[in-house]
Amino acid sequence: MFKTFAKAIQSLSVAFLMGLPMASSAQQLSENASIVVESPWARASLGMSRPGGAYLTVRNEGSDQISLIGLRAEISGMASIHETRTNSDGVSSMAPADDIVIPPGGMFALEPGGYHAMLMQLQSPLVEGETFPLTLLFSDGTELEITVPVLGIGARGPEG
Repeated sequence: MFKTFAKAIQSLSVAFLMGLPMASSAQQLSENASIVVESPWARASLGMSRPGGAYLTVRNEGSDQISLIGLRAEISGMASIHETRTNSDGVSSMAPADDIVIPPGGMFALEPGGYHAMLMQLQSPLVEGETFPLTLLFSDGTELEITVPVLGIGARGPEG
């Protein structure tokens, strides 16, 4: 019975510790606390030959409009915001996005099938269970570094 109890405690401890990176990155504030980033995540990559993608939600809790103008990531030789577009024939393509304007009290989601962080020229694979830093660049000069947890290759988001 003691072994069963000890095994249960060990399993709970591992589950708790594995959840810490995601819990700690669920909400990250900029220094001026008007920009909030929620639920960042990325999918594991197929090596380094294909681009990776990262997703998150940015909320503007300030009284002034902000614009997300770019990204920087050491894991990527070129990080940028892309938009997935589908034409009238149902063919999807990705293209670099213009600056993303977020009004006061507004929010903007980078999510699969829409706007997303495109991580090209990966310097190392995105490995499930690991994290990497991603810096969001804003028009007011704010640079917000967040921690992005890497989920499984088939993940649809941090909730499953």
